[in-house]
Amino acid sequence: MPYIVDFVTVSTVGLESSPVVDALAGLRANEARYFHNKYDLDFTVGTAEEESEAIERVARVLKEERDIVIASPALEATRFEVDGVDWTYVFYESGLSINLLYTIADGGKRAVGFKLSDGMEVPAELSAFKFARQKSRLAGTIRGSYFVVKGEY
Repeated sequence: MPYIVDFVTVSTVGLESSPVVDALAGLRANEARYFHNKYDLDFTVGTAEEESEAIERVARVLKEERDIVIASPALEATRFEVDGVDWTYVFYESGLSINLLYTIADGGKRAVGFKLSDGMEVPAELSAFKFARQKSRLAGTIRGSYFVVKGEY
């Protein structure tokens, strides 16, 4: 059943199996706050089973663009469109969050972003990336990186 992420009262619902559950919940809430403030949108996630198409979409782009396969199991995901941009988010048990930003119009921005929850190590499959740090009231220290998507999806 879809779950609206509350960024005021951070909840670990759906993420309990993560070793960095509190930090991952904060990271998810941080994303919810962004979409609420920028687009007045409720950030809604579903279980990996409910959102398998979204997870497969991210996996396909990672594999075809950079030959990356994420080892950690996905816990939750979401896919939605706002202001001409197709967004896909996947939250993994390890504490990793991946988002695919895909502007629908030709020539728009298209990228994959990685965010690491506070307290998790950089996964081996992402060791080639450099991660910048940012502070978040909800998530502690978030480390992030990205790459530009070149193909058509």
